Parts: sequence; C-alpha cells; structure tokens
Amino acid sequence: MSPIENKAKRLDTDFVRSQFPAFQANKSKDWIFFENAGGAYVPVTVIEKLNRFFVEHKIQPYGASALSRKAGAEMDEAYVAMGDLLNVHPDEITFGPSTTLNFYVLAQSLINQFSIGDEIIVTNQDHEANIGAWRRLTEFGVVIREWQIDKENGELDTKDLERLITPRTKLICCTLCSNLVGTHNDITTISDMAKQVGALIVADGVSYAPHMVPDLQKLGADFYAFSTYKTFGTHQGIMWGSKAALEMTKTQSHYFNDSVPRYRLNPTGPQHAEIAALSGVTEYFDLLYFHHFGRASKCQTLNDRARKVYQLIAKHETVLANKLLSYLSARPNIRLLGQDRAMVGQRASTISFSIPGLASSDIEKSLANKNIAAGSGDFYARRCLEAMGIDPKDGVVRVSMVHYNTEQEVDYLIDMLDGII
Repeated sequence: MSPIENKAKRLDTDFVRSQFPAFQANKSKDWIFFENAGGAYVPVTVIEKLNRFFVEHKIQPYGASALSRKAGAEMDEAYVAMGDLLNVHPDEITFGPSTTLNFYVLAQSLINQFSIGDEIIVTNQDHEANIGAWRRLTEFGVVIREWQIDKENGELDTKDLERLITPRTKLICCTLCSNLVGTHNDITTISDMAKQVGALIVADGVSYAPHMVPDLQKLGADFYAFSTYKTFGTHQGIMWGSKAALEMTKTQSHYFNDSVPRYRLNPTGPQHAEIAALSGVTEYFDLLYFHHFGRASKCQTLNDRARKVYQLIAKHETVLANKLLSYLSARPNIRLLGQDRAMVGQRASTISFSIPGLASSDIEKSLANKNIAAGSGDFYARRCLEAMGIDPKDGVVRVSMVHYNTEQEVDYLIDMLDGII
C-alpha cells in the first residue's frame, strides 16, 4: 500500500485545521467550536479571495474597465465552481443573501402554478425557512398538509407521507437533514412518491450540506437550497432548480432580468465580493483531495473529488458523533433527539438534547465558561420542539460538529458535561 493510500484511510485533521486561520488566531484558538450548524469557520482560500476582491477591485462588475472585468470574471468563476461542485449547470444556480430568503422568493415565484384546493406538504421537523414560506400561500387558496414527526424521537416516517399524498399534491417540502434531529431523510423514497402524482420536491439542504455533497443530477429533488456560511464560505444562500422546474417559476427580479438566469430569482441583486469568494470553497476541497489522494485523474470532476473527500469527512464525523451519543444515551436523565447511534450517511454530527430541571441556556453558559461554544434554543425549528413536548422558550442544547473538530475536543466536552450534570 502506498503512503497516499494509507493516509487516505483517515482524515488528516491536523492538515484540515492548518487551512483555517481561526485555529491559529490568539483569541479563538483556545476555544472549542461546537456551533457549526449556526455558521462554520472559513478556510484561508476563501478569506484571501474575499480580501483581494475588496482591496483590488471592489467595483461594479462587468464594466469596461480592467478592474470591473476582473470583478465579473471572479464572480463567474464562483458560479462555475459551485455548479461543478453540485454537478449542475451554473445557470441553474441562484445566489441570494440567505436560504430563508431564497425559499421565500421561490414560493412567490411558483404561485402561478397553484389553483384553489391544490396541496403542499410540509413537515413539522424543518427549519421554519422551508415551512413558513409555503404556509403563506394559503391566502391564495392552497391547502397545507403537515407531515408530522414521531413525538418521541423527532423522526419522519415515509409511511405517514404516503398517506398524505393525493392527486392534488403539487409540492412536497422537506429537509434532507433536520438541524435538531440530525437524521438524513430518505429523499429517494420521497422523490419516488412525489413523481407518482407529478409533484415537485423542494429540499432544504442547509443542515445536510456541511456533511455531504450531493450530485444533484441524482438526488431526486427539483429544488435544493443550502447556506454557504454553514459550508465554510461567505454569508450567502445557494438555490438550485432543475431546468424543467425553473421554467415553471415566474421572474422575481426586475422585468428586464427575465432572460438572465442567475438574477431571475434574486430580487435583491448579487453580493459581488461574497459570491466571488466562494470559488475558494471548492479550492479548499481540492486541497483536501490532493493531500489525501494525490493527483486527480483527468476524467474526475470536481463533484467526484469532493464526494471522495466527503467520504473521509463522514467517517470522521461519525466517530465524533458516536463518542457524544454514547455518553448522552447512557444517561437516563438526558432526553436525546433523534437516533442514539450514528452511521455514515444516516445521521449527521448535529446532536441536540435537553435535561429536565436544567435550563438549556444555563448549560450553554456553563459550557461557555469552559471555553466550549455550543448553542441552545429552538434554532428556528420551533414546530419540531412543540410537537415533541419541549418548551421552545427553553429549547435544547445543540452540539454541532464538522470535520475540523477532533476526538480530543469531544472528550473534553464530555468531561465538562459530566461536571455540569
């Protein structure tokens, strides 16, 4: 076995962390960062691109000047890079300020597709971004049907979805991975059910994308959205739609932008520097690929390389998750949301729990006193907590780990939790 093959068996977290200036900065290097689901650290490849844009050519792009042309070229590079990462055409991608806004705009763009009495299925597990935007359409006569979670563990059962679907179902909106429960939902089965009645699938990938990179040609969704600030980039939201699905939407930008694919569903206009810097995300994934696997073959696409890197990431994150899950599930006084065991491709390393008699906010503060940054609250998934009988005002404690976290950090967290409990 070659050194490269041997090294590829395990994610090199030392190399990973060397790419993130936050881990070298004096003020942050002593902190353990476990609130990645709220926003992840950024690698140097992104920081350098953002800094260069602001310093060298912070100017309206696509003009005649050399600086303006450079600004436009860097934005174009980001559209192509993200398209390659997801295995889609760049014209099928919309950059917006956030996933919440992207879903809101998408809902407005599809109003013309519904008649009075048509049905949209939403879950009570999702982040409100992929619930509230669709519920607003009831004022146009659309009927909302709710796919409800199991009240004990927060899971969705596709058998319950099957009972909700009718010939009038036009849209099924669900998350690929709950930002609280952490389970990967079965998008293949959901898509098959939708196709039987000609319904579209709107997939929220915000809590999925930090842990898995999809091939959108194979995913089964018609629309897919995620947030790049949670996937190691600048504060943007990316929304993809298949060519056929996008043709059903109505322009939400200025009327003269109808023929400009990247602007049709972005009424706010593009954020130039933040978009341009996102090609640094794909450069980062390629750095990980080359470090772990060596030179890529000519036939490999960026999506191929990223998916191979994410196989290493998934294995590493599963180890981290199971360390914490084993501890939490062994304590009778802890209520754990979702599965108590992680398996690659089935559960993300986003772990939520509550402890009767202890306020979640107090646990968060106690961890912060130990230099552990976790989170507490409802995390905009209030309906999920209410369905499980958890007071959303108190919410849950959420520990969200990504690939730059280490086993040593989880061990320290467990020790500190033990003292708090």
